[in-house]
Amino acid sequence: MMELLHEFMRLFTELPQFLTEFVHAYGAWIYVLLFLIIFCETGLVVTPFLPGDSLLFAAGAIVAITQQPDEQAAGTVGLNVHLLVILLIIAGVIGDAVNYHIGKWIGPRAFTDRYRFLKKQHLERTHRFFEKHGGKAIILARFVPIVRTFAPFVAGIGTMTYRRFFAYNVIGAIVWVTSFVYAGYFFGNTPVVKENFTLVIGGIIVVSVMPIVYEWWNARRAAKRAAAQSVPAASPGPGGC
Repeated sequence: MMELLHEFMRLFTELPQFLTEFVHAYGAWIYVLLFLIIFCETGLVVTPFLPGDSLLFAAGAIVAITQQPDEQAAGTVGLNVHLLVILLIIAGVIGDAVNYHIGKWIGPRAFTDRYRFLKKQHLERTHRFFEKHGGKAIILARFVPIVRTFAPFVAGIGTMTYRRFFAYNVIGAIVWVTSFVYAGYFFGNTPVVKENFTLVIGGIIVVSVMPIVYEWWNARRAAKRAAAQSVPAASPGPGGC
């Protein structure tokens, strides 16, 4: 059990090394692993912590590495980046669709204390994201961790009809997966990126969470302004004018 937990934690602490070792050990089963991770990260509201952007970039880079002559000579299965992109787009589309229907089934009750496994602040943050960006929030949310997981869920609660949601869902999945996987495939195997791969992955994570930090900062400033405006002015004393 502890060994399994350790391997799971490597998804966050040693992502490139974990994927590389997995390819060496299990070959084409990496397609299945990546499909399941992307599906769970987009389809289950209880797993917003799974890697998304960094995983896609790292996956593209690993595919490029497996196509190197020295890797193939060592017996590593050469992976197909186009097949990977198609599979992960499907995973993202199915994941968001499942998440939408879960939200539709649970409904507004999700904003109450009945479902304690859902963090209410994540739901409210995503709801504000919808109010700000409208329908295109489904596409933009693909690039924002946590919001990416909760956006289809909130849409299913009643923000959007499924026909409209599905169109944004497909477009968002295509743009999200292709941009990160192909970026990893074309640039992840260059010397400068290979030598600083951990820093690159860290940079992707930092850039990904910046919208969350920005939203948190704005919400905090708005709360402070509201609190300051609600404080009544002190009334003058007996000797006042």
